[in-house]
Amino acid sequence: MREQAITVALRDWYMVHARDLPWRVGPAARLAGYRPDPYRVWLSEVMLQQTTVAAVKGYFERFTALWPDFGALAAAEDAAVMAEWAGLGYYARARNLLKCARAVAARGGFPDTEAELMELPGIGPYTAAAIAAIAFDEPAVVMDGNVERVMARLFAVETPLPAAKPALKSHAARLTPGDHPGDHAQAVMDLGATICSPRSPACGICPVMEHCAARAQGIAAELPRKTPKAAKPVRQGIAFLGRRADGAWLLETRPPKGLLGGMLGWPGSDWAETVPDGTPPASGDWRDPGLEVRHTFTHFHLRLALRVADLPENTEPDRGLFVAKHDFRPSALPTVMRKAFDLARPLFDRP
Repeated sequence: MREQAITVALRDWYMVHARDLPWRVGPAARLAGYRPDPYRVWLSEVMLQQTTVAAVKGYFERFTALWPDFGALAAAEDAAVMAEWAGLGYYARARNLLKCARAVAARGGFPDTEAELMELPGIGPYTAAAIAAIAFDEPAVVMDGNVERVMARLFAVETPLPAAKPALKSHAARLTPGDHPGDHAQAVMDLGATICSPRSPACGICPVMEHCAARAQGIAAELPRKTPKAAKPVRQGIAFLGRRADGAWLLETRPPKGLLGGMLGWPGSDWAETVPDGTPPASGDWRDPGLEVRHTFTHFHLRLALRVADLPENTEPDRGLFVAKHDFRPSALPTVMRKAFDLARPLFDRP
């Protein structure tokens, strides 16, 4: 049977070629009886959403050094977690990370079924399936971009995404074995990440090339097809960067809900289709240096005009608070705010 042959070939390939990742229990260790830690599986899967493995490794290692289990993370201060998350993007994930850790701590541990995992804050279908399969050996069907691409090519599914998703999941479900489904899921993801890549797939060394319908038809590199995306709108805003005479920077914590919610950043205006009026957060000689930060979020492009000021030491801000020079960490800022700092910083060093 073709599906069984594909599953066996993937298993055998994964035993030899599995990627060495800090959150993973490799296939040899798995067969020796070592079980994946649900906390590390969950944390890695949340971090990996919309982010690359290379970008996540350092964050994962720092997080697990600071908070080695869900109990430690549940007890962490929100601001400390948000600061460590800065740069990973999609900051709602960090807020949900804390909510989920606290919910798990309250119930005494992670549930071990896909359905129960779905009830936890911030855990959607993909993450629930990944945790259930990898950590608890439930034969859940794990679907991410790599899996979709592999399925589209193996079965020559030419329907464009996202309309093709149900068919791709159906194919993946037929391949998912009852034994060690987590290893199978990771094998398919590794195949997509290393061989069945988006461009120029290495079909000549693929362990399932003889079963690949798209390769047989000569269309592997064209799949999966995608419905063209609409152009992203552009929003504009103002960011105020003020430094007090003693070196302290004027910052504010953004509202808990919305984009960059709960993150530390520069006081600013709303983000709108046209440049809104921005009220400075403190009295001072604010000037326009003619600088603009450009940053792209999932659903729009942002243009952020900068205003800068050297503020007297006795300044009392109307909003925000001053962070002392020795406490200020640019790395704790979200990427767009750090871009603003990097752009404006030389202006404060000029005589």
